[in-house]
Amino acid sequence: MIGRIETGIATRTETLIDIFREAVRRGKRDQYNYYQGAGWQAVSTEQLEEKARGLALGLWGLGVRGGGHVGLLSENRIEWIYADLGVLNCGAADVPIYPTHAPKQVAWILNDAGVEVLFLSTQEQYDRIAEALKGCSGLRTIVSFEPLSGVHIEAMTLDELVERGRKVEAANPGLYEELRGGVGPETVATLIYTSGTTGDPKGVVLTHRNLTTNVLINCRKADLRENEIGLSFLPFSHIFERNWLYMYLHSGVTTWLARSVESVGQDLLEVRPNIMTSVPRLYEKIYARAMEKAEAGGALKARLARWSIDVAREMAMVEDRGEAPGIGLRLRHRIADALVLSKWRAAMGGRLRAMVSGGAALAPDLARIFFGAGLRIYQGYGLTETSPAISTNHPGANRIGSVGRPIDGVEVRIAEDGEILCHGPNVMRGYYKKPEETRVALEADADGRIWFHTGDIGHLDKDGFLYITDRKKDLLKTSGGKYIAPQPIENSIKQSRLVSQVVVIGDDRKFPAAIVVPNFEALQAYTVQNGLRKLAPAEA
Repeated sequence: MIGRIETGIATRTETLIDIFREAVRRGKRDQYNYYQGAGWQAVSTEQLEEKARGLALGLWGLGVRGGGHVGLLSENRIEWIYADLGVLNCGAADVPIYPTHAPKQVAWILNDAGVEVLFLSTQEQYDRIAEALKGCSGLRTIVSFEPLSGVHIEAMTLDELVERGRKVEAANPGLYEELRGGVGPETVATLIYTSGTTGDPKGVVLTHRNLTTNVLINCRKADLRENEIGLSFLPFSHIFERNWLYMYLHSGVTTWLARSVESVGQDLLEVRPNIMTSVPRLYEKIYARAMEKAEAGGALKARLARWSIDVAREMAMVEDRGEAPGIGLRLRHRIADALVLSKWRAAMGGRLRAMVSGGAALAPDLARIFFGAGLRIYQGYGLTETSPAISTNHPGANRIGSVGRPIDGVEVRIAEDGEILCHGPNVMRGYYKKPEETRVALEADADGRIWFHTGDIGHLDKDGFLYITDRKKDLLKTSGGKYIAPQPIENSIKQSRLVSQVVVIGDDRKFPAAIVVPNFEALQAYTVQNGLRKLAPAEA
């Protein structure tokens, strides 16, 4: 029987297990690629299935059952993906933890989620949190991606758990399919703890339905194609990048795992992806480095770069208005492209057709510059609580400065105080063991429909594009009673490559003020290029 997800699309794909099954049936030989030793290694969907089967049955042998919670603390690596698929196919939910979390916070999450089995990456990670783990009385077993020593509880490697799973299967033929068969759309897939700014983190409960609907809709919006290449480097522990891992798996996009955040520049040249996801900070750095390189080449080269950027910006503004560029602009853009802009694209691999920005606001002017240079950045919006996408720009429907239109099946309305509210199949089940916080975040209307309070302030334009103004809790109120949204001001100031960080203050003051931290490296280069001696930071 064909099921129906609340997107208006008839489909059999209702869970992440269904997505995984489809990928395995496709039989791709290089679904994932990762760097190890002296070169890149490919992982087929057949190998993914072998690992997932062994880990799922191995977890069952350790006592993990449907509805259980399994911790996952690791940097980005192929074993993270193996562990995630193993947990999902066991019918349990994983609890991803950032590898940079403080030991005390790691222990708090493990205890709150009731984690009994923890996947862990390295000896270094274990040593870092070992003392805190002694306070996790429910934790029974650690499964490590590399051999560990000095562990105070039961420990085994991932490969040893896979082997244990093979023995379980030999004794229980058919158990693997039985475990997967017990997973439905409303089964909890993951428990993700949001850091927040005050108090203990809250566990966001997301179901297979939450995540799968988001994957299906966004794959279609992004027009992902099986012969394309995607580069992944954002943390898998964050819902944004994790959602894209599932999207790549569903669409058959060959996925390359960057060696590290620091290596992204080199990885772009080697992998030459068609699509990638990032946060605005990377795009800011790419632009700043391009300008620094141009200015280091002398005054003429710097003027040429600035002229080309002006042309790119103008072209993007014309296209964003839906207008056709005139002959003069087309000619200037062709010259700018030949001399400068094409070199930008080449430095990023030369094949990027789309870049997706999330996690923070992307400065509109920066988006225009990249867009006009033929590097299309599509900004989206969402939260962990919404699995994550609420709205997104995409090829065919993009408006710079906005975060796009709400995705199919998701409704957005603006409350009287300007807060963005969201309703749809992407909205979380609630916060784990926090009924009061859940009640505040999820509100039923007169028709019984649940609306999630995002905490963000924004508005919809006449064409349905959503704009984010600020966080509701970040609004400043001057002593004169005037409310000020600091984010647009901060984003405007940050457009300067000479600025590293900026924060606007103004609560109970007569007027707002900005505290600016310069980009001292760029500032020193600027002073030298303009005929001044190299100055100390304070002097500059």
